[in-house]
Amino acid sequence: MARLSVLIADDDPVIRAGLTAILREAEDIEVIAQAADGREALSFARRYAPDVILLDVRMPGVDGISALPHLVQLAPVLMLTYSQEAEIVREALLLGAGGYLVHGEFTTDELLRAVRDVPVGRPHFTPTAASALLAELRASSHPQRDVSQSTERLNNSVVFGLSSREGEIMDLIASGMNNQQIASTCFISEKTVKNHINRIFAKLQSATRSEAIARWLGTARPGVSGHG
Repeated sequence: MARLSVLIADDDPVIRAGLTAILREAEDIEVIAQAADGREALSFARRYAPDVILLDVRMPGVDGISALPHLVQLAPVLMLTYSQEAEIVREALLLGAGGYLVHGEFTTDELLRAVRDVPVGRPHFTPTAASALLAELRASSHPQRDVSQSTERLNNSVVFGLSSREGEIMDLIASGMNNQQIASTCFISEKTVKNHINRIFAKLQSATRSEAIARWLGTARPGVSGHG
């Protein structure tokens, strides 16, 4: 049986070694090269023609995003990184990445499945990356509606006395994000998110997320039950 050849590109030698050890346990996968930056990844990809490239985002010299449009011309690329910002996920996908896995959000079996699936066009995303992609799709699908909603929510901020940051966080709550995802999106700690939410709930006179969302989106107002 022909084995899938994999090129790993990550500046952390510990991560490279760990990924190599995991992948080599699979009989149908072979790690053919390890690169420490984007430039080295391009060189190895041209030399070895791998079936899959596992690519980190932040690397010295030529980073993963800079190398990505060149690498996808040579082989399917699966992003494998700690970077979970929505803008990075979106850019990587627009540049041709076939999937996006965030360290700490996948098991060994999920990694092996992703490596096998990406070359045949089946993308894989861990939860943080999937949430970022979903938010982007929602925004791009309804641009006109988003403008009117932004105006309405600005008015809501005034009505309910929310700060601009609280309004932003309430929008993210309404989109379905949990506290961890909101913290990642806003580049703040989960503790800070919780503090904001406590103040938001007090101003919206709400005890639960669903009640706060109902009032924020205009389906209920203070003093009116959020049920029904």
